[in-house]
Amino acid sequence: MEKRASAKESANTALKKAAPVRKAAAVKKAAVAPKKAAATVKKASATKSVGTKSVGTKAVAAKTVATKPPRNESHTALVRRARRINRELAEVFPYAHPELDFENPFQLIVATVLSAQTTDLRVNQTTPALFAKYPTPEDLAAANPEEVEEILRPTGFFRAKTKSVIGLSKALVENFGGEVPGRLEDLVTLPGVGRKTAFVVLGNAFGRPGITVDTHFMRLVRRWQWTDETDPDKIEAAVSALFPKSDWTDLSHHVIWHGRRICHARKPACGVCPIAPLCPAYGEGETDPEKAQKLLKYEKGGFPGQRLNPPQAYLDAGGKAAPPLGATG
Repeated sequence: MEKRASAKESANTALKKAAPVRKAAAVKKAAVAPKKAAATVKKASATKSVGTKSVGTKAVAAKTVATKPPRNESHTALVRRARRINRELAEVFPYAHPELDFENPFQLIVATVLSAQTTDLRVNQTTPALFAKYPTPEDLAAANPEEVEEILRPTGFFRAKTKSVIGLSKALVENFGGEVPGRLEDLVTLPGVGRKTAFVVLGNAFGRPGITVDTHFMRLVRRWQWTDETDPDKIEAAVSALFPKSDWTDLSHHVIWHGRRICHARKPACGVCPIAPLCPAYGEGETDPEKAQKLLKYEKGGFPGQRLNPPQAYLDAGGKAAPPLGATG
């Protein structure tokens, strides 16, 4: 009898020890399953109607992913994941481009300075009048500040911006012969021009690779756990190490476009995100595909973009030009 009791006791002990193992295995399985669910979300986002039952399943699955960041990810795995995200976004936004209207380096540098604390759309609606009246650095350098302020008023902080664009125009005339320089060290000497603005100009006006670390870029690369840095210069250094230099400018466009259209600051549209299986933060936003679809902005939501004069490739892909300042409807 004692032997039977002892055997029974041992069996119970073994079962108790085995239980957590089975539980852990179940958790592991649940953590893997959402990747498939996320992949189906990508497929579902392409269609307008989704069954209620399947939507509910996806929404539940998404919640199990949200708190599973790749903390133990090796550097090699991080590089592979980061580059795959960029490739996926390149397929979603093959027409990604700077969202400021410009015809030359001078217009681009002025527009970029004006884009601080406002939307590119508002800048694009404002600069036609500015460049019509002051088409060259010489013209803007000699402008009456009060007249420039009146033009720039819709962009906000118009007095400070007027000072910056007139100041940088004077510096261009006095130090660079009225031409926008094509070197980083020269660009950052201009009033109102930091590394972010300099890389926008270098990458898009001169074809020289650079990473543009704006608010969208900072938010997304931290969500994706490419870096934990918060300083823009350190973020730039960390992310640039993950990609070949030739990818930097297009990478900036892809990330910024994704941030503006899908991966919003307050409520990401996780349910229609094309990179959901690769995102450690998947589930922080709306995971129901139908609800997430309603969060999409610009051409992804069927609305006009930010440029009044976008590239033809954007229009060919179904993008719409933005309306001019004061337009209705």
